[in-house]
Amino acid sequence: MEEKVQTNSGEPTPAQRIRNDWKALLERISYKGIVHNVPFLGFVALLGIIYISNSQRAIATQRELNKEEKVLKELRWKYMDIKSKLMNAGMEAEVIRNGSGIGLKPLMLPAYKIETDSVKK
Repeated sequence: MEEKVQTNSGEPTPAQRIRNDWKALLERISYKGIVHNVPFLGFVALLGIIYISNSQRAIATQRELNKEEKVLKELRWKYMDIKSKLMNAGMEAEVIRNGSGIGLKPLMLPAYKIETDSVKK
């Protein structure tokens, strides 16, 4: 049997305090303690599931963003390439070179306008 030795002030000894703490811990971990805390354990499990699903969704979203960034970077390079080609194609020397392939030549005289008389006599 357990001997209750108390100090002069009426408090239990440190050894008794440790034993009582262990008994209280075992009582909390026991079947009765678990059944009493089922709502809390369910809530903790639900929070864990939400946390895991949120993390996986964030990872999937980040992967999708990385793919879209790669596509955007490639499209940006294509845009810059086409823009520079278009700027060069509009230069007079380039137009003359492209036109010479189909038989066009630049004018040596200034352009002139042909007008007809719209009044008939």
